Amino acid sequence: MPTTSAGLLPYRQSPDAGLEVLLGHMGGPFWARKDAGAWSLLKGELDEGEDPHDAALREAGEELGLELPPASRPDIELGEVRQRSGKKVLGWAREWPQPGPDLDQISSNTVEIEWPPRSGRRIEVPEIDRVAWFGPDDARRLVVRAQAEFVDRLEAALAA
Repeated sequence: MPTTSAGLLPYRQSPDAGLEVLLGHMGGPFWARKDAGAWSLLKGELDEGEDPHDAALREAGEELGLELPPASRPDIELGEVRQRSGKKVLGWAREWPQPGPDLDQISSNTVEIEWPPRSGRRIEVPEIDRVAWFGPDDARRLVVRAQAEFVDRLEAALAA
C-alpha cells in the first residue's frame, strides 16, 4: 500500500549563485554509487494523526541532525507529487538564512535495512549520507524524478 511522506526543501538566494536548494543523498549501500535520482527532499512518513507540515519540519530536523532555523517568512506550500512507487510526497520550502547549515555538522538519523536484499542480514544506515546545495537545473537532474516538480513550483512561487 503506498505511503505518504512530508518533506522540506530548504532554499537560499544569493546575488552570486542565485537560487539554491538543499537536497539529501539517500543513505545505504543501494544508493552509495548512484547520483542522478538518488537525491531527495528532507522527508519521511507522517506519524498517525500528525499535521503534514509539522511532519516535514520534524523529518528535516531528524535527517539533518540539527534544529531548523525559524522561518524568516512563511514556508511555501509546494503541494503533492506521486512517485513512481506510488508514494505520495507533500512538500514545503523554507528560506534558510545565509550562510545556511554547516554541511560538515550534518548527522542524519539511521534506519535498519536488510542488506543484501533477501539475505536476512540487517544493517543500520543513515537515512541520508550527505547534503548539498544545488542550483535549480542540477537539482532537477539529481532529485527523484517526481520531486523535480517541487523545484519548479518553488521557482514559480518565488517569481510571483
